[in-house]
Amino acid sequence: MSNPNSKGILFLIPAPLGEDGINVIPEYIKSQVFQLSHFIVEREKTARHYLKALGYPQPLNDLVLFSLNEHTKEEDWLQFIEPLKNGISVGLLSEAGCPGIADPGATIVSLCHNNGIKVVPFVGPSSIFLALMASGMNGQNFAFNGYLPVKDPERKKEIQRLELLSQKTGQTQIFIETPYRNQQLLKDLISNCREYTKLCIAIDVTLPSEKIITKPLKNWKNAQLDFNKKPAVFLLQG
Repeated sequence: MSNPNSKGILFLIPAPLGEDGINVIPEYIKSQVFQLSHFIVEREKTARHYLKALGYPQPLNDLVLFSLNEHTKEEDWLQFIEPLKNGISVGLLSEAGCPGIADPGATIVSLCHNNGIKVVPFVGPSSIFLALMASGMNGQNFAFNGYLPVKDPERKKEIQRLELLSQKTGQTQIFIETPYRNQQLLKDLISNCREYTKLCIAIDVTLPSEKIITKPLKNWKNAQLDFNKKPAVFLLQG
């Protein structure tokens, strides 16, 4: 999609949260994606797989893909928006979920705003917001904290700080963990929080194996929940 007389549009394209979640992507998004030839992605292999699953009609090898991840140098960001400056619209594609939310895409979105480039977000699944919706916790006042520190004493201090903050303000505290450390995080929450503090764990959101459970931490002590290596969102409310 190219317009030599104006700047292109940056489309923020959501991705399913797992292999079985492709059907949550609305048809109108697919039709727009099919008109694009340039994409900013985290991993090229994953992006091509996703576009193929959507039914992208053009040869995937003809796509222009820019890689945006932890290895991307800041000086490379400007070249990502050059097509936009030249009237070519670009899709910013998340690895899973919505671009810019727990995702490196925010840097490109900010760059587009600084250069007067229109940004259009598309509706899509976000495990963070879907978990909050289904948790029964405060959706009027919440904070996403990303990953907690891995080791003590920093980890213990952060858990206790978030719990105290929630107790004082009623704010729901949301965080995530590397999937293979899920079980350990649950143990740490049980060890460091008050027993009546509520914890919600949302696992495999939007997938057939989805589980979203909220209960006081005292009731999590004997829970038989095996979610090792499964993507999960943790929500805490004091």
